[in-house]
Amino acid sequence: MTGIALAVSMLAQTLRISVPYALAAAGGVFSERSGVVNIALEGILLNGAFFAVVGTHYTGSPYLGILFAMAGGLATAALHALVTVTARADQIVSGLAINIIAFGFTRAGLRILFHSASNSPRIPAPEPSYMRSLPGGGGPLGAVLYDPLFLLALLLLAGSLWFLFRTGLGLALRTAGEHPEAAHAAGFSVPRLRWLGVLASGLLGGLGGAWLAFMQHSFTDQMSGGRGYIALAAMIVGKWHPLWAGAACLLFGAAETAQIRLQGSGAPTQLLQMLPFVLTILVLVVWVGRSVAPAAVGKPYDPEHAEGD
Repeated sequence: MTGIALAVSMLAQTLRISVPYALAAAGGVFSERSGVVNIALEGILLNGAFFAVVGTHYTGSPYLGILFAMAGGLATAALHALVTVTARADQIVSGLAINIIAFGFTRAGLRILFHSASNSPRIPAPEPSYMRSLPGGGGPLGAVLYDPLFLLALLLLAGSLWFLFRTGLGLALRTAGEHPEAAHAAGFSVPRLRWLGVLASGLLGGLGGAWLAFMQHSFTDQMSGGRGYIALAAMIVGKWHPLWAGAACLLFGAAETAQIRLQGSGAPTQLLQMLPFVLTILVLVVWVGRSVAPAAVGKPYDPEHAEGD
C-alpha cells in the first residue's frame, strides 16, 4: 500500500471511528449545558445500537433501524431525565445505574430475540445506490463521506451549534445550566429545558449507537466498549462546545485507529487495547484545569422553591 493510499485509509478509519464519539459528545453538551450530568451516554449508545439491529432485523430496512435507534436513545434519556430532573435524584448515580441496566437489558434481549449470549445476526447497513456514482464513492474515504448516516451526523452537529448559540431557546437552555434562577425569572421552565437537553442527548447518542451497529453489521454484547465515557472526556476537552468536542473526538478516533493498525506488530495486545483510554486520561489531566463546566451542572433545581422565592 502506497503512502497516500495508507493515509487515505487511516483518515477514513479515523472518521468512521470518531462518528459515535462525536454524536455522543454533542449529546453530552446538550445535557450538561442544560445542567444535567449525563454519564448515561454509555447506556444510550448501547441501547441505540441494540434497537438499530432489532429494527433493521425485523423490518428489513436499515433506515427504519435508524428510527428504532433514535427511539431507544430517547427512551433511555427519558429515564435519566425522569430520575434526575423530575425526581431530582443524584445525577451520577442515575447515569451509572442506567448503564448497568443497559448492559443487562441488551444481554437479555440478545437471548430472547436472537437466542444468543454474545451477538445478533448480521444486518445490512444503509448503502444507497448513488454512493458509487460519486467521485471516490467506491473507495474507503468515499464510503464514509457519502454515507447517509454520516451526512445526517454532520447536519445534526451543525444544527446543534446553530441551536445552542444562535437561537433564543438555545440561550435559555444554556442559562438553565449556568443560572437556572435567571431562566426561571425570564419565564422559562427550567425542568422543561433540562428535559429538552437530556432528550437531545438521547437522540444524538442513539444515532451514535446506530452507527456502531451498522459499522459492525451486528450487535455484540457490551459493544459500546466505554465510548460513552470517552465522549464525556471529549466534551470536557472541547469545553462543552459541539465543534471543539467533535475535534477532540477526532483525536480519540485517531488513537483507536493507531491501536487497530498496530495489532500484529508484536506489541502486547493488552497495552494496545489500553491506548485510547490512556490517551483520554492524559488529555484530561493536561486539559481539565482549562475547562470550566456550566455553573449549575449537577445541581438539582426545585421549581417550587424558586417560585416561593
